[in-house]
Amino acid sequence: MVAVTAGALALAGCAPGSPAAAPTSSGEVDLKLTSDKVTIKIQDETGFPVTDDLAAEFTKQHPNVTFKVVRDSFQNLTANAPRLLAGADAPDLIRLPTMGDTVKDGLLTNLDPYFKGYGWDKFSVGQLAPSRMSAKGVRGEGSLYQMGLGYSVTGIYVNEKYAKQLGLSGAPATIAELEGWMAKAKAAKILPVQIGMQDGVGTFALQALINQYGDKSDLVDWMFNKPGATFDTEAGVKGATVFKKWADAGYFPSDVNAINYTTMVSNFHAGKGLLMFDGNWDAAGTDKAMGQGAARFFLAPPATAGSPYVAMGAANSFAIPAKAKHADATAFFLNWIHTDPKARQIIVDVTGASPGGDPSQALPKAKEGSLTAQVLEASAQVGSDDGFVDFMANTTAGIYAGAFQPDEQKLLTRRTEPKAFVESIQEYYVKELAGS
Repeated sequence: MVAVTAGALALAGCAPGSPAAAPTSSGEVDLKLTSDKVTIKIQDETGFPVTDDLAAEFTKQHPNVTFKVVRDSFQNLTANAPRLLAGADAPDLIRLPTMGDTVKDGLLTNLDPYFKGYGWDKFSVGQLAPSRMSAKGVRGEGSLYQMGLGYSVTGIYVNEKYAKQLGLSGAPATIAELEGWMAKAKAAKILPVQIGMQDGVGTFALQALINQYGDKSDLVDWMFNKPGATFDTEAGVKGATVFKKWADAGYFPSDVNAINYTTMVSNFHAGKGLLMFDGNWDAAGTDKAMGQGAARFFLAPPATAGSPYVAMGAANSFAIPAKAKHADATAFFLNWIHTDPKARQIIVDVTGASPGGDPSQALPKAKEGSLTAQVLEASAQVGSDDGFVDFMANTTAGIYAGAFQPDEQKLLTRRTEPKAFVESIQEYYVKELAGS
């Protein structure tokens, strides 16, 4: 593995105005891995198995370190994170999709000393930007509080059997052409899009549309809580309008609001649908379930042919709580994930995600023709187009379960209109930030 500088680094390297939560009780960090026997407790998301594989390999290389992984649903983790972080038995590492008030409240370890000590300045600036937060609560700037276990890209999976049956090859060049695919499928009595909204996963499709209809920086500013930014934009209304149009046209399952993420994926694997909006984390599982070659992956097309690709992609973000008992060992583990060749290969093999880290490092191998190879290629294309944007669901701690999930359910069942939808999302956002 990459050698790590020995010794300690004082907290003095933290950005001015950062919350005072120290990486350790002494205010210093040790970049060497302890020789003591320790157990790192990880609070993780259900359906994200990579932590088990990484933990097993790390313990194999460093037998004095073992792990205890506890899992809960994405919604529960998002809602309960502040309580878990503040508790006497806080984990050492927690899946934290949204930082919310956790930085302001001093609940997270400031990772700046590790950033300096381990040389994370070699990593892509854009890769780490969403994991930063200023003292004023603006994401994308300030100190570093999160790191990724793989870096995602989202797009569209297509069932090859149905695509061949319908004469659909390659990838649609525009949203209009993608809609043509959906219309062909419906005419052939094939469900055009396998999607679910019980737990809000349909937001992938909604954001894929919004991404194409405006300047992505407007959406990013809103997600990063920059003053004056709004969700109530032409792109937001247009995306919601097309999303609703697809539902009204019968391109989604009739019971869309009763389908959750797990059911959506298993339905697609079972041949229920031509298309599925989803991320690279399901690439390996889809090949395993359907057989290599039974599905392929492409990026959501732009509104205008030839335009750069824009796609949701972010770190599968984790944070070290301020109350973590083994912060230094956990930071060492995070650095190892980004630098150790076996760890990087695990990230690719299990999740299909990019391993991140120093871009000069060799990328892990992926089986030729596999979905994993396809999503890695897609990720490189979005990176080349500077087209990555974070997930709208990560904008604030409560907005996913409190606004997107219920309001999209209404949008898809004719209980609200697109303009009212974006206004409702913005209203929730303003209220939540005001209460911060």
